[in-house]
Amino acid sequence: MARPAGRVLVVEDEPKISEVVCSYLRRDGYEPLAVAGGAEALRAAERDAPILVILDLMLPDLPGEEVCRRLRAKSRVPVIMLTAKAEDADAVAGLGLGADDYVAKPFSPRQLMARVEAVLRRSAGEAEAQARRLSFGDGDLELDARTAEVRKRGALVDLTPSERRLLMVLAANPGRVYSRNELIDRALGPDFDGFDRTVDAHVKNLRQKIETDPREPRYVQTVQGLGYRFARG
Repeated sequence: MARPAGRVLVVEDEPKISEVVCSYLRRDGYEPLAVAGGAEALRAAERDAPILVILDLMLPDLPGEEVCRRLRAKSRVPVIMLTAKAEDADAVAGLGLGADDYVAKPFSPRQLMARVEAVLRRSAGEAEAQARRLSFGDGDLELDARTAEVRKRGALVDLTPSERRLLMVLAANPGRVYSRNELIDRALGPDFDGFDRTVDAHVKNLRQKIETDPREPRYVQTVQGLGYRFARG
C-alpha cells in the first residue's frame, strides 16, 4: 500500500462537506484528519503537524479568521479557507490574515483538490527557494538565502534585517501578491508592534537599494488595493 502523501487537517463543522473533502483527499493519496471546531483544530495542528489546513470560516466556537491568525503566530503551514462569503473584500481579508488561498461555497471538490495541489506546489517552491541562490534580471539582482547576501550588479547591497527578510519573502515566490499584514507576519514577525503602513516605508527603502529606478520599480511592485509582489525583472 502506498504511503500517504501527507496529513491534511480539515476543519469543517458540516459533516457532509467534511466527508466529501476527506474522501477526495484520500483518493488523491493524502491522509485527512477531520475536526469540527476551531479550538480542536489548533490542538490538532500542533499535535499532528499537517502539511496543509483546509479551514472553514464559519465554526461553532472560534471564528475561522481567529484560527488562521493563531496558526500563523506559530506555524507556516499552508491554509486554504472555505467560506460561504464570496465578496472580494472578504477574500482579501482572509488572505491578509495569512491564508494561502480562498475557496467560496458551494465549490466543486475537484476545484478544491486543484487548489490543494497548487498551494502545496507553491509552498514547496518557497521552501526550495529559501535554500538556494536566486538570480533575477540576468544577474542584475542576486539573493543568497544561505548567506543572507544580496547583490546588485555584483555589488553587495547593505540591507537592514527587516529589509532583507521582506525581500526574501517576496522573492521566494515571484508573482504572488502579499498583503501588508501577511508581510508583517512572514517577514517582520508576530512581535512586530508597528502599523501596516510601516511595510510601505520598508518597501520604499528597499527600492532605493535594489531598483535601478525606484520610481519605476522592476522587482518590488505595488498591486493597488492588495499589497506587493516580486517580479522577475
